[in-house]
Amino acid sequence: MKADKRIRVVVAANFIAVAARMSLVTFLGIYFVHVAGISLATVGSAFLVESLLRGTLAPLFGALSDKVGRRALLLASALLTALVLPSFLLVTGPATLFLWSTALGITGSVNMPVATALLLDLAPPERRQAALAVNYTGMSVAYTLGVMPAGYVAQQGYGLLALVASLGYVAVAALYTFTLRGPLPLERSQGASNVLASTASVLGNPVFLVFAALAWVFPFAMGQVVTVSPLFAAELGLHEGTIGLVLGGNSILVALLAVPVATRVEPGGPFRPLGFAALMVCLGFCCYAWIPDTTMAYLAGTIVFSFGEIVFSSSVPAAVARLAPAGQRGAYQGGWTLVSSIAMGSALVLSGLLRDAAGWATVWSAYALLVLAAGAGLFLARGFFIRSRTS
Repeated sequence: MKADKRIRVVVAANFIAVAARMSLVTFLGIYFVHVAGISLATVGSAFLVESLLRGTLAPLFGALSDKVGRRALLLASALLTALVLPSFLLVTGPATLFLWSTALGITGSVNMPVATALLLDLAPPERRQAALAVNYTGMSVAYTLGVMPAGYVAQQGYGLLALVASLGYVAVAALYTFTLRGPLPLERSQGASNVLASTASVLGNPVFLVFAALAWVFPFAMGQVVTVSPLFAAELGLHEGTIGLVLGGNSILVALLAVPVATRVEPGGPFRPLGFAALMVCLGFCCYAWIPDTTMAYLAGTIVFSFGEIVFSSSVPAAVARLAPAGQRGAYQGGWTLVSSIAMGSALVLSGLLRDAAGWATVWSAYALLVLAAGAGLFLARGFFIRSRTS
């Protein structure tokens, strides 16, 4: 079975959306603190509100897309985000900042679960993990390509950066309007009869809850590497340039290997390689904790982590798709988006508390044990997940 060519449209739309969003959001902390004059603690709280809203509403919008279709929601989300993103220029204090972050959280809660569900709708069952790997690779590259020039654009003025980001989402809306043609496949629900019941059924599914209770360590680990490891490296003496090169190397490895690895492991199903992915993440954190030379610790730990990321980046959403009953793919991707948002959002806060109490070596050692235990659980439970309903 050949893959639907419209998969390229979804991948391209996600590429543009990530580049547009991150090119702006990456530098907004600087704008709010130094231009709008808002305290860093308040800015951090506002971004936490945005993240929590984005995760909390994702199951609801995912379930809604199961009922009304994916295209209309993706189009509405792109157009509203094109309006909301640049309105940060109207922020003058904490009240308007929280109003803006709330609006951004609501509009941003649609894209990840609904676009992922659409990608899974369009891909043949035997090629879903490869399609997810292509999508993840595209988003990784988009982040790098979006952020690199954005700093220079911001130097010319945040108004220009706002315009560029807004036009990016207009381009996403145009793709969904003019390029995503024809009727889109959509499974009929065999379970919950309405959106709220479908949303609730995700959180009431014991198989999904067991999987989420184990697999949450992957987005949690991702949050550690993206937001915590630069702080760890900087406090131990590495310069920003070195940190950027190491994290850039992570992106290059993922971009080069994610698709061929996903194609290789896909015939065995998405549950089997998750134990290996957890082992790689564990070993990466062990490098952070135990290698005495800071540069080598950061370089080796991030590279080893990358091999775990290459596997779990496509295997986890493919596994969630396998656990979803017919007609509830969007709701389940939304449920996983909720888990991911909470896990990634908690990384910096938890690590800050543990670092202050016990130091970095203890922090990374504790995370290594946590991931190893979760990986053992995923390995032992793989047969249980495989025997569950597949789609």
